[in-house]
Amino acid sequence: MKPNTRRCVSCRQIATKDNFLRIVRVYPSRQVQLDQGMGRSAYLCPKASCLKEARHKNRLSRALKTPVPESIYQLLSERMTHSILQQPPSE
Repeated sequence: MKPNTRRCVSCRQIATKDNFLRIVRVYPSRQVQLDQGMGRSAYLCPKASCLKEARHKNRLSRALKTPVPESIYQLLSERMTHSILQQPPSE
């Protein structure tokens, strides 16, 4: 069985779901949240450049077909910063 792959809305890279951050427009409330819930989803690489481009070009809002609140962008930024701090240094 093939692994589930997804595409980053910003850089268009294809990888498994585990490598991305998931943003969800929950059905039927149309609220936007991270990681959990059923509904329309968009995936974003955990890279600051992808977040910056997605925010600048409004790619998350277009992919989810609803406005994305500023608080979601702040949470994504915090998660990316946190994940970078936890990664072991590369040699």
